[in-house]
Amino acid sequence: MSGARRGGGLLVAGTTSDAGKSVVTAGICRWLVRQGVKVAPFKAQNMSLNSFVTLEGAEIGRAQAMQAQAARVEPTALMNPVLLKPGSDRSSQVVLLGKPVGEMSARGFFGGSGGSSPGKALHGGRQEQLLGIVTDCLEQLRGTYDAVICEGAGSPAEINLRRTDIVNMGIARAARFPVVVVGDIDRGGVFASFFGTTALLSPEDQSLIAGYMVNKFRGDVSLLEPGMEMLRGLTGRSTYGVLPFKHGLGIDEEDGLRVSLRGAVRESVVAPPVGEDVLRVAVCAVPLMSNFTDVDALAAEPGVVVRFVDRAEELADADLVVVPGTRGTVKALEWLRERGLADALARRAAEGRPVLGICGGFQVLGEYIEDEVESKAGSVAGLGLLPVRVRFAVEKTLARPSGSALGEPVDGYEIHHGVAEVLGGEPFLDGCRVGSVWGTHWHGSLESDGFRRAFLREVAAAAGRRFVPAPDTSFSTLREEQLDLLGDLIEEHADTDALLRLIESGAPAELPFLPPGAP
Repeated sequence: MSGARRGGGLLVAGTTSDAGKSVVTAGICRWLVRQGVKVAPFKAQNMSLNSFVTLEGAEIGRAQAMQAQAARVEPTALMNPVLLKPGSDRSSQVVLLGKPVGEMSARGFFGGSGGSSPGKALHGGRQEQLLGIVTDCLEQLRGTYDAVICEGAGSPAEINLRRTDIVNMGIARAARFPVVVVGDIDRGGVFASFFGTTALLSPEDQSLIAGYMVNKFRGDVSLLEPGMEMLRGLTGRSTYGVLPFKHGLGIDEEDGLRVSLRGAVRESVVAPPVGEDVLRVAVCAVPLMSNFTDVDALAAEPGVVVRFVDRAEELADADLVVVPGTRGTVKALEWLRERGLADALARRAAEGRPVLGICGGFQVLGEYIEDEVESKAGSVAGLGLLPVRVRFAVEKTLARPSGSALGEPVDGYEIHHGVAEVLGGEPFLDGCRVGSVWGTHWHGSLESDGFRRAFLREVAAAAGRRFVPAPDTSFSTLREEQLDLLGDLIEEHADTDALLRLIESGAPAELPFLPPGAP
């Protein structure tokens, strides 16, 4: 198969959020790189609490970092120039080119009045400036890579947002990229969704909608073929693939409570516990939970059962409780107290039962928090389980630290405004340990295989469990296998020749217009 021409590309849109855009984008990236095509992922604007720090110290969405891994390239800020990190139902922190520039209300961000200023870069003609920034990033990628596979957000047919759109048809039209619309048939109504999505777009936008891809299909594809033929007759557009439903194929999620590798390993029949006992991990589902992908590495271990909890009684049988990161540390602290989880954590600590706090979860375990930045709540008492005092700084810490703990090398990444002053305990990464309570700002530390095994051995000993970590679990290998499965889906179930023609040559000429079009 010949390589795509320099600077070609494709936009993967969806009929809805969670239609499978991230998975399809990653799968296409992995398939292309196997063909010798130098490819990069791109998402102009992302809304997510799961983020990652690149080598240049930029914060981007974790899904784009995973797509870069699928493409076998190093992630950069160019691949996700705008990241919105929700702080409430109505406001988000705006991260521009990898750096936070301020908080803004949704109304303010999309062009209305209200919301605090997110920095000079966004003053006046905000969306026009953002479109200029994201198209510049895309052009830089196109100048370096043979192909760029873009991921849209939500649906391109959100007609209330089309005027300010920079992530779906806005970027597709600016780059003249063809668009493939993905629909989740497991939810039902996929043909109506394909037709309706197309018919709500303007003629100019419709001219770039090349066709469709069905995702999460169960059963005999021949039963679907009459519908696809009817859809082609109605729209003049082809279906470029029918991807089967497979468990555990999700890459790092943008939001939600799904943990990709947990699903993959739980459903595996070849991963029984190595020791006599399983190890039960309870993750407190705090408000604005961020980077909950940290526990993927725990769930990848045979015999480790991970679940998310929101009630104190659910901690009773847990061998380890994880308090994860959050975009609202003070809000999470209030939530833990309101639900009785704070008292349950204190009892665990007094009994010598393991607790791990990561980032915001580490901060709530400390003595007190001084926050005039995130919540503006001032001085707030923490849970007092670790000798740590936290002060929120205006400037966000974004770093990729390396070190050692429990006699093993550890790599991680940091994303936080809170600055921790550690006043005692045993050193533990950048935090500390007191008895069976650990705390650190380092996300991703549990992906270091040797350290994870050593940590689980400590947890098992403290919990009195006859659990033995598997000696050969490699988190990076599991992730690579998962990405290969995504590439396999595209290679085996999509019309790859047709996809490559789209990437090389753009949308087919003279695609028919479906009325009524955009109002």
